[in-house]
Amino acid sequence: MSLKKLNIPLVKDTIDFGDIKQLISWLETNPRLTKGDRTLEFEKKWSKWLGVKYSIFVNSGSSANLAMIYSLLLSGRLKNKKIVVPSLSWVTSVSPLINFNLEPILCDSDKENLSIDINNLEQIFIKDNPAALMLIHPLGFPNDMNPIIDLCNKYDVIILEDSCETMGSKYNNKLMGSFGLMSTFSFYFGHHISTIEGGMICTDDVDLYKIILSIRSHGWDRDLPKDEQEYLRKKYNIDDFRALYTFYHPGFNLRSTDLQAYIGISQMDKLEDIGIKRENNLKLYDKYIKNDYWKIKLLDNCFISNFAYPIIHPKVIEIHNTLKEYNVETRPLICGSMGKQPFWIERYGETNLPFVDIIHKEGMYLPNNPTMTEDEIKSICDIVNKIIN
Repeated sequence: MSLKKLNIPLVKDTIDFGDIKQLISWLETNPRLTKGDRTLEFEKKWSKWLGVKYSIFVNSGSSANLAMIYSLLLSGRLKNKKIVVPSLSWVTSVSPLINFNLEPILCDSDKENLSIDINNLEQIFIKDNPAALMLIHPLGFPNDMNPIIDLCNKYDVIILEDSCETMGSKYNNKLMGSFGLMSTFSFYFGHHISTIEGGMICTDDVDLYKIILSIRSHGWDRDLPKDEQEYLRKKYNIDDFRALYTFYHPGFNLRSTDLQAYIGISQMDKLEDIGIKRENNLKLYDKYIKNDYWKIKLLDNCFISNFAYPIIHPKVIEIHNTLKEYNVETRPLICGSMGKQPFWIERYGETNLPFVDIIHKEGMYLPNNPTMTEDEIKSICDIVNKIIN
């Protein structure tokens, strides 16, 4: 293969022409397009796949994080305002905490596998006694959950999972997103499957489920189970007419549409195959990349539906520029350290953490999409290896 003709994008759209034809046929039946029965069908299918009781479909993964944090705040379960977040994260994992006047505390990354640093995490638990941990599984790599769960039980910390890059990954044969009190997923174009835009919040807790159903739609009771509607209306002396525009929470409009739910229902049928292909690509990267400076250590007890392959090296800019010449897309390793983002520095001052600071300066990731071939991956690795060795 001529390296000049690689032309490998970071992601490929999982909505193919067959999906579009199916969608057109459905649209010709003049279906309801706003949130309706298809949304409920998608939510039930997702819950069954993940192994949780409740799932709530919203308009983005960012909205999913917003609703998750807000519902926890409204539930009164937070013992204080302190929430731990990995510094290697995404802005919309942190911004809901700031928006709701909570106190984010950044934690360093593990030097071997990019998960949260267990030692730093326990130091924070001892020093700050936080209420919750917003756990992020970067690039589809699961955190080492057993010691994290033990720590959170020991220090009475609620686990939340931002699983937006981790769809289909498993730890000890259990899907990521099914460990915490709540979890979120994203169906953005660039993620494992797509509903164009969209997100999901998942939980086994019925009270949190009811709060999220309400705040997703303004804070009214229309989506709530009948018994919950009757309870609220009786409690606040609301008749059926006034109930149409009565708000029990200061909510939002985070609804997605039945059109997107329809796409999501069929996209789910591709999830297993996509995960297998992504893990196979990960194994090829692991085989061909020769990086003595840093190479990710894969946990033995995991299935990894890898989102992208990480590289950490002082020549990161040269690697990026060279791959760009061959039409291979790359990105920084997520956004590096959240503690070095302008909005964070303006608000809290710069936060320095040993390993994530290295990631910030020297980290990037390489494309992994289900259409990539071994020849393409080997060609990318050959370019990288030539620069770093």
